[in-house]
Amino acid sequence: MFRTRKTVPIPVAAARADECALNRPGRSPGDPGLFNVGAELSFNYGGTFEYYGEDGHIVPATPNLWVAGNEAASHVVVTHSAMEAIAFITVYRQRYPRLEQLAFIATGNRLHTGQADWIRQHFAGRRFTLVFGKDLLGQLTAIKLTAGIKNIAIRIFHAGDQVVICRGRQEVIFNTGQISLHAFQEAFGIRPRFRTGKPVQSLTFLDQLKYDAER
Repeated sequence: MFRTRKTVPIPVAAARADECALNRPGRSPGDPGLFNVGAELSFNYGGTFEYYGEDGHIVPATPNLWVAGNEAASHVVVTHSAMEAIAFITVYRQRYPRLEQLAFIATGNRLHTGQADWIRQHFAGRRFTLVFGKDLLGQLTAIKLTAGIKNIAIRIFHAGDQVVICRGRQEVIFNTGQISLHAFQEAFGIRPRFRTGKPVQSLTFLDQLKYDAER
């Protein structure tokens, strides 16, 4: 299971999870009961909390981070919420038989520049998978975070069915239905490339598992 650490004061107040839901008795990756809970789960982002339970799912907008797993991991999965991270590894558990090789980071509902800076400083040279949903907001968040981690200055403009991304004097126009992290990295020649994780049937992995649990 994940090794987690208590919240500690560090630059940009990145938060170590007090306890990951996957470490709780009776909960393991692939357990559908994790997404049909009777008690509320909470995840600490350095003083602000994400909550998941019968009353709904609340994800904070915070400059802090929720971090779980092995800080020396070779592969880092970044999501917008702790529950989405748990859903991702539940769906793809067979792809990752060695959890000690993974670290998970949740940014909360709004990406902040300091979060990307902290990730770049503490997880340099790692392999990244970004999990931010299949809609336009998720695509743009993955692009912004990739640029931030790689310390690439970009500007993004959205009007109608077009998105314009500028890097220095280079400007690329994307159709909103075609923009993706892959298209961005291809257009600007960014290497090494980050990957994204997208559920097949739903907007997010958590939506997919909630749907499966309700059937």
